[in-house]
Amino acid sequence: MKSALGFLVAAKRCEIHGLEQLEITSGLVKGVSELVHMLQKERGVSNVYLASAGRRFAAQRLERVEASVAAEAAARERFVQLDTDSGRMAGGVRLFSRIAYVLHGLDALPALRSRVAGRTLGVEEATRSFTELIAGLMAVVFEAADIAADPAVSRALVALFNFMQGKELAGQERAAGAAGFAAGRFEATEQQRLAHLIDAQDRCFQIFVEFADPTLRTIWRNAQTSPAIAEVERMRRIACAASSAPVAAEASERWFECTTSRIDAMRQVEDCATNALLHLCEAKLLEARSDLHDHKRFLDALSALGGQSAAPLAVFFDKSATSAPPAEGDAAGLVEADGLSPKLGRSVLDLMQLQSQRLQDMSDELNTARAALNERKLVERAKGLLMSRRGLSEDEAYKLLRQTAMDQHRRLVDVAEATLSLAEFLKPD
Repeated sequence: MKSALGFLVAAKRCEIHGLEQLEITSGLVKGVSELVHMLQKERGVSNVYLASAGRRFAAQRLERVEASVAAEAAARERFVQLDTDSGRMAGGVRLFSRIAYVLHGLDALPALRSRVAGRTLGVEEATRSFTELIAGLMAVVFEAADIAADPAVSRALVALFNFMQGKELAGQERAAGAAGFAAGRFEATEQQRLAHLIDAQDRCFQIFVEFADPTLRTIWRNAQTSPAIAEVERMRRIACAASSAPVAAEASERWFECTTSRIDAMRQVEDCATNALLHLCEAKLLEARSDLHDHKRFLDALSALGGQSAAPLAVFFDKSATSAPPAEGDAAGLVEADGLSPKLGRSVLDLMQLQSQRLQDMSDELNTARAALNERKLVERAKGLLMSRRGLSEDEAYKLLRQTAMDQHRRLVDVAEATLSLAEFLKPD
C-alpha cells in the first residue's frame, strides 16, 4: 500500500508533467507572437501597396511575405510539439480547436497573397482577411493563458495576451488612421472607430500593467517616452476633433511612420515578455524537480525505518504535538519498536500541510488571474449578442456597453453580464 508521502511524490510528478506541457505551450505562444508580428507588418505594407495601386511598398511587401512565411514555418513546428495523441492535455479541446482554425487560415494565405499581388481585392477586404487570421492566432494565446495551472505562469500569460491584444488594436488604429488622413478627412463613424480602438488599447495595457512583473512594467513605461508617442497623441487629437474639417492628406505618411515606430517599441516589450515567460517556466520546472528529489529522499528514509504504526495517526489528531528533535542518544525518540516516531510522523504531516496550503494559495492566485480572462469572455459574448440581435457593428455594440456602464456607474463586465442575462428578451430588430 502506498504511503501518504508516496502520494505526495505522485502529486509532484503530476505537477512536473503539467509544467513540462506548459513549457511547450509557452514556447508555442512565443512562436505565435512572432508570427502575429510578421503578419501585422505584412498587413500594413499590403494595405499601402493596394491603396497606391502597386506604386508603393512593392519590394517591402515581398520582404514582409518572406518573413511571414519563415515565422509561419516556425509556428507550425511549435504546433507539432504539442501532445495531441494522448488526449490528456488539460484544456486541449479548446486549444486544439483554435489551432485547427488557425491552420485552415494559414493554408489559405498563399491565395490571399496572390490576390494582393494581382491587386484583385480592395484594402478593406485584405485588412479583414489578415485581421481574422491574427484574431485566430490571438485566440490560441488566450486559450494557453486560460488552461495554465501554475499561478505565476498564468499571470505572465494573462499579461502577455493583453499586451499582444493591445498591440494588435494599435495596428488596426494605424490602418484606420492612415485611411482617414489619406482621404483628407475623418467622418463621424471613422472617429468613433478610432475612439473605440484607443479605449480598447488602454484597457488591454491596464490589465497588462496589473499582471506584469515590475521589470516588464518598467520596460513598458520607458517605451512610452519616445517622441513618436507624443506625435501619435497629437495626430489622434486632430483625427478625433469634433468637426470633420479637412486634414492634410500628406499627414498619412507621417501617421504611418509614427504609429509604426510605436508598434515596433511594443514589439520589444513583447519580446521581453515572451522571454520572461520561458525563463519562468524553466525556473518552475527546476524547482518542482528539486522538490521531487527531496520527497523521494524522504520516502526512502522512511522506508528504511520500517512500517508505519499508530504514531502518525496520533500525530495527525494531536495538533499540539511538536516536532522538536529527540534528546541526544534517545533512539526511541527517533524510531519506536513498532514504526515511525511522532517526530517523523510530524514531519510527514508538516509536508502534507505545506502542500495543501500551497495548493490553496495557487488556487486563489489562479482565480485572480483567470478573472481577467473571464471578464473578457463576458464582454465579447455580450458584444456578439448585441451584434446578432440588434444588428450593431462591433464598435457600436462596445460603445453601447461602455456608455451604459458609464451612465449607471457600473463596471463594464457587470453590464455585459446583465446583457447576457436578458438574452431571451433581446429579439432581433
